[in-house]
Amino acid sequence: MNKENPKTNRILIIVAAAAVIVAAVLAAVLIVRDVKIKKEKPEITTEDTSIVSELTSQAEPETELSSETETESECIEPEETQLLNAGTVVENENITYGIDVSKYQGTIDWAKVAADGIEFAMIRVGYRDSSGTVGADPTAKYNLQEAEKNGVKIGVYFFSTAATLEEAREDADWVADFIAGYAITYPVVFDCEGFEKETSRQYHLTKEERSNIAMAFMDRVYERGYTPMIYSTVNELSLDAKWDTSRIEKKYKVWIALYNLYTTELENKPPYEGQCSMWQYSNTGRVAGIGAQVDLDVAYFGFNGTEKPKDSSVREEVEIDYDALMKFVEVNETVTAKNEVNLRKKPSQNADSEIVYTLKNGETVTRTGMCPEGWSKIIYNGITCYAVTSYLTTDLTAAPQIQPEEDNGFKTKFTPCNEKIAPKEKVNLRNKPSVTDADSVVVVTLEAGDVAVRTGINTDVGWSRIEYNGQVLYCVSSYIYVVE
Repeated sequence: MNKENPKTNRILIIVAAAAVIVAAVLAAVLIVRDVKIKKEKPEITTEDTSIVSELTSQAEPETELSSETETESECIEPEETQLLNAGTVVENENITYGIDVSKYQGTIDWAKVAADGIEFAMIRVGYRDSSGTVGADPTAKYNLQEAEKNGVKIGVYFFSTAATLEEAREDADWVADFIAGYAITYPVVFDCEGFEKETSRQYHLTKEERSNIAMAFMDRVYERGYTPMIYSTVNELSLDAKWDTSRIEKKYKVWIALYNLYTTELENKPPYEGQCSMWQYSNTGRVAGIGAQVDLDVAYFGFNGTEKPKDSSVREEVEIDYDALMKFVEVNETVTAKNEVNLRKKPSQNADSEIVYTLKNGETVTRTGMCPEGWSKIIYNGITCYAVTSYLTTDLTAAPQIQPEEDNGFKTKFTPCNEKIAPKEKVNLRNKPSVTDADSVVVVTLEAGDVAVRTGINTDVGWSRIEYNGQVLYCVSSYIYVVE
């Protein structure tokens, strides 16, 4: 066995001691560093937490923007899509069926209209003519009165040629004053047509200007307590063609005209991309109680009741204004019967036209008016009556003569002729020479440019006998002219 060297042992002891000292120094260094880090690191308080949260939120802009957008969308006023409605009666989503009428439908039997299922009527109350003058439709008050009496809900329309915002507001005020005494449940309508004709007062206006005029009318209507609506054709409204439709339809009801298409499913509305509250789907309709053709309408709304008049005072009962309807020319002359003639309460030979007296040859009365439709206005014992002009004469010494009837059953005689005629603008061809008889029906309407043959004329009553498409029809002579 070998013995250890004392010198080697001393070296090993020295190395071990050095190692211990190095380890101790390293440990001390680590402890000091740790203590220093702890002293430098700040303690996070509640206040600091909020700051960190705020900084964090600022570092996430997309999430906050989205939330902010949602919050602001509740506060930003959306584009106006709620249509103006001034009614006090609750409007519902029922589909209702109606007509629109004016003096061109003559005297209407509203009891028969109601019995035929008509729920509402849009009645023309007036117009601003080509000279700028505002006037009333001669049948308006009678139609409003009788429709209301028979339970037909009513709205109205006004034919406007307003060329300024001021005129539009004047038109609206005129309408509101005119209808104040009636129960207007359906809208009050701005009707503007023919503005592209050079003779129109609105010919010089731009689309935007006309649209502003329409909106001025409708805004004033709303201010006066009625629900406004605009009427136009689908071609004029579609894609902002002639009106600023996209602007108008956000605020007002729209009534469109599109005839005789897609009428088997009226409840589905017409194929039109815009807003449509009412659809005039025919201009050749037939309704009981109306002798002429009439426009037919469907509304995509109804009402749970009937509005009350704005003016509740008792209004005057009116009769049909025949003077205005038939355009009597004023005269003042004494007449007698050629043989004998019935003096009637209204200018019609229909069964409902009461005979006041039968005037005989030699008896005299005062004639105060004559109209192109062949009637004379007569004063008999202080009463206004009507008689067929051709049965009267101003020759007070004339011997009695028999007034023969024609083979067609009409009492109107026609002098034969053979000439081509055309309408000055348009003219109704009827099945009998009368505009007041309920059974005098418009068979066809000739438009400007159409030509027909006149086979007879009566200058006393102002009617012409016309052949058109194989039919014998009749029209008022003053509405046509001879084609050279």
